[in-house]
Amino acid sequence: MTSNLTAPMDLEESLSNLRRQTGEAVAAASTVDELAGVEASSVGRESPIAAARRGLGKMPAEERRDAGRLINEVAKELESLIARRRGELALEERNAAIEAEAIDVTVDYMELAAGRLHVIQQVMDEVCDIFIGLGYHIAEGPEAELAWYNFDALNTPPDHPGRLESDTMYVDYGKPEDEMLLRAHTSPIQARYMEQNDPPVYIVAPGRAYRNDTIDASHLPVFHQIEGLAVDNSITFSDLKGTLAEFARQFFGPETTVRMRPHYFPFTEPSAEMDVSCFNCDGGESSCRVCKGVGWLEMLGCGMVDPNVFAAVNYDPNEVTGFAFGMGVERLAMVRHGIDSIRHFIDNDVRFLNQFPG
Repeated sequence: MTSNLTAPMDLEESLSNLRRQTGEAVAAASTVDELAGVEASSVGRESPIAAARRGLGKMPAEERRDAGRLINEVAKELESLIARRRGELALEERNAAIEAEAIDVTVDYMELAAGRLHVIQQVMDEVCDIFIGLGYHIAEGPEAELAWYNFDALNTPPDHPGRLESDTMYVDYGKPEDEMLLRAHTSPIQARYMEQNDPPVYIVAPGRAYRNDTIDASHLPVFHQIEGLAVDNSITFSDLKGTLAEFARQFFGPETTVRMRPHYFPFTEPSAEMDVSCFNCDGGESSCRVCKGVGWLEMLGCGMVDPNVFAAVNYDPNEVTGFAFGMGVERLAMVRHGIDSIRHFIDNDVRFLNQFPG
């Protein structure tokens, strides 16, 4: 754009050339930056339009008015042309950016499967629901526990083998005399609850427990328990057996029967282990995958609460009686589903987990 607009005789022709040249340059501009260069060279401070305006003072007075009007008309026309093209280019650049960043929603995508509760959690929830239906409620407590609640309050003597480091995981924290440890069972919840609540008491205590065990087909160092406690006036062993028999019928099936075998636990007296009749056969079938022909399945430990436990939590053993029971959740799941190794629960193998949709 080299038109000289200062000469009055060729002003109109020069403006016409400027229109043509600027129109071609504007149309050829492919970016906003290129258009800015066209704008500067056509209507900017150093452009032919600016030079023409500066030359108006040299024109005769009778020509100056018409020349000024013509220069302004051309300047507005070019500015309008440039502004329109700028809008077009900006739109093109914006659309190109959107297209470059767009997500093709028609492309196949990986859909993650919906999660589900682990089979251990399913069993825990089902057992707790059964006892809630029998009038119990859920109690919880800390997993890092004091030896007093884990052992002493439960009538476990200082020389009991379960208190050795070979069995119990102790924690290097707090005062050494407190013997901080990872609870070996959920029974400490019972002691804590009785310490803070007056009878009657009807609770179940689900949760993790810890033992210094090597992983094998039937042992894990971290496992799950559900313990129960009932304390009231005139509770008998018959109440214990009736409660657990009803649990067994609801969990294993309405035809399930139970039997009690004498056993020993420090915190109950008398104590027993409870077996349930095999729910997979009529009893004693040698080919049964569940009971292996025995007809009974060892399920849990239970008994009447020892008076020393009541004394430790300031209950009067002459006024109240009660029973307690504890069951391993992994054991319940293995028996019900015919699982041959406890390792399956921690392998995180989806082929195993998908068998229990819940």
